[in-house]
Amino acid sequence: MLNLIMNWIDQHGYTVLFFVPMLELLFLPVSAEVVMGYGGVLVYQEKLNWLASILIAGVGSSIGMTLAYWIGYKLGTPFFEKYGSRIHMGPERLEKMSQWFQKSGYKVIMINYFITGVRHLTGYFSGITGISFRVYMLYAYSGALIWASVFVSLGKLFGPQWEKYHNSIKRYLLIGTIFIALLFILFYLYKKYKLPLMDWTVKALKRGERILHSARKVEMLVVVWFLVLVSLFALMVGLIQDLLANEFTQFDDVSAFLVHALFDDKWSIWMSFFALLSSWKLLGSIAVLTFLWILIKGKDRMLESVFLIIVILGGELWEEGLRRLFQRVGPAPANLNVPYTFPGEPTFMMLIVFGFAAFLLIRHHGSKWIRYLSPLLTIILSILGGLSLIYFGKLYPSDAAAGYVFGGFWLYLNIVTMEIFRLFAKKA
Repeated sequence: MLNLIMNWIDQHGYTVLFFVPMLELLFLPVSAEVVMGYGGVLVYQEKLNWLASILIAGVGSSIGMTLAYWIGYKLGTPFFEKYGSRIHMGPERLEKMSQWFQKSGYKVIMINYFITGVRHLTGYFSGITGISFRVYMLYAYSGALIWASVFVSLGKLFGPQWEKYHNSIKRYLLIGTIFIALLFILFYLYKKYKLPLMDWTVKALKRGERILHSARKVEMLVVVWFLVLVSLFALMVGLIQDLLANEFTQFDDVSAFLVHALFDDKWSIWMSFFALLSSWKLLGSIAVLTFLWILIKGKDRMLESVFLIIVILGGELWEEGLRRLFQRVGPAPANLNVPYTFPGEPTFMMLIVFGFAAFLLIRHHGSKWIRYLSPLLTIILSILGGLSLIYFGKLYPSDAAAGYVFGGFWLYLNIVTMEIFRLFAKKA
């Protein structure tokens, strides 16, 4: 079937790129992602134009979503009231789903394109629930262009390697989409229940003695902290299982190929600059500046100084112990003092040093810009440093990813512990 589709694209090019996405979104058994990806391969071979391929596939997808919407709109709720109970979608559930979809559900339309099975139903269900067609067009058409752009561009980047990697790429995109969907759900709950968690948490940390008199707030804070900690721990366990099962090979091949496809030799100077982000000279300087910040602004100087030492020195000892335990030899052992690279030491240390400094800055600075920009800057700098190490072949992508996860767990565990000590010290 795959060869047949490729032959069709070779022969008919833009026509297939237009009709296949449209037909798939009408719930017909064709694979638009394979077609768009192979269309990107033809762009790589200069047989098709990149921008034209994206626009044509996007327009075809938009038409498919439009037809699905109007079919669902014409069927309407009477169809589900009559037959919905057979698929556990009776009138009451349909009414609840309709209310949610009209209020916020349309925002996931763009995400749904990347979830097989879900994107086929999105148009129909949007019409059945009767959300505004103007609103629907905004999200559905934008999502169609993003969907087409991603797969055509990936096909162009991977070129002849697309057929080898396309199943893995779809898998990783699905995982990423699910992660984004979970973030959307958390944001929806945040909006629905009016829980200003970011601002409230910062205020709560500053006024620990007041929180102790509110059992509900304490319980809420503990639950949030515990869920995040368990999630990070589960990620660590999953990474260890994948390492022991030798399941990182394909992930490393795909990720490394993508990094070098996106960043060619012209990026070498920038990557050398980004590599400095993981140097001990820079990280040590940030640690010293953080200590000075504690002495100047800190209200619990002894507590914060002790945890700064624990986070950095304890983190280095823990991370080195893990590397020696798992003994995974990295891609360039001659360039490293210790040849073992799982989890990646540079990404681990960048995250905990930048992250702890950012946390103290957020805690002791009242500006909302600081509260939101500091975590964002920490993430960006850590990712850029990790990209440079993959680019120069010093770490496997899975090593870098493991460094972020293990580092995030260590950082979060110490921050939570420090704040618990702070709260009880104030209570006493």
